[in-house]
Amino acid sequence: MKVQGRMFIWLAVFILVIAIVYGVWSKEPAGTTALFLAFGLSIMIGYYLAFTARRVDVGAQDNKEADVADDAGELGFFSPHSWQPLSLGIGGAMAFLGVVFGWWLLFFSVPVIMVGLFGWVFEYYRGENANQ
Repeated sequence: MKVQGRMFIWLAVFILVIAIVYGVWSKEPAGTTALFLAFGLSIMIGYYLAFTARRVDVGAQDNKEADVADDAGELGFFSPHSWQPLSLGIGGAMAFLGVVFGWWLLFFSVPVIMVGLFGWVFEYYRGENANQ
């Protein structure tokens, strides 16, 4: 994680320099603002990765003597099946269609989004997938 943190911090420094140069030369507020926001996002990610790297064990990517096989293993838990992303997608599509056809469509899309969101959050707290 140290390498990724440093990469994002150096990327943030580069974007800051580019934002200043772009702002001085172009005097265009939209692009300058976008570059400064990109700087802010990069510095946040870089700081998080650098801060987290100090608190966790050294990973294989931080060891110069590591092999590819040293980084193998379980990456995390991924849900094998879930219907909740489908309901979130349908609700999101209805919400964006509400911008096109009329804001009244949001009254129908918000309940669909809420059902999908609560179902996704509490998916492993009830039913056959409930953990002890």
